Amino acid sequence: MTDEYKTIQSEARAETKVEGSRFIATASPVTTKTEADQFIERIRKEFFDATHNCFAYRIGMGSDLFRFNDDGEPSGSAGKPILAAIDKPGLTDIVTVVTRYFGGTKLGVGGLARAYGNAAALALASAQVVTKYKVDVLEASFPHAHISNVMHVVSKIVARIVDTTYDEEVHVNLEIRQSKLEELKSLLVNHTSGNIRLK
Repeated sequence: MTDEYKTIQSEARAETKVEGSRFIATASPVTTKTEADQFIERIRKEFFDATHNCFAYRIGMGSDLFRFNDDGEPSGSAGKPILAAIDKPGLTDIVTVVTRYFGGTKLGVGGLARAYGNAAALALASAQVVTKYKVDVLEASFPHAHISNVMHVVSKIVARIVDTTYDEEVHVNLEIRQSKLEELKSLLVNHTSGNIRLK
């Protein structure tokens, strides 16, 4: 199971015309359903006079959470092709809204599916794709004498210190890639001769 995934760096937009209809696709990185819903609402308000605002999003790795909506277009002609445009390059944590201004010519289900899918793909192609990693937070408590040993491990394995507190002991919260969690635990135990509590 990989802890690596691809998403886009920031919001992106592209526009295309098919038989007089305008298709404006806007894509954005999101990490929760709430963020996705807020983005969709924002685009609906921006293009309040549009004929349709169809969307799709995928959040999480694999098929954790996804949704698509045709917003009044024939079933399967808009939301699914938008989701396919997200899935084809293997992206996640992303929402895409394709806005249509009807141009007077009916495109049919096949034509609509191509138009919505192509518009979404154009917006995603214009965005900068970034690789991110799923992370876990490890809580570690240890005697003050082991600070340098622990910091050596943290820098070696590229963990990130989220929080540090001091009392009789040192308590640190470490953010680490999921695939490196067990290695981090093992190194911390070894470098402190077992004088560390992990949770």
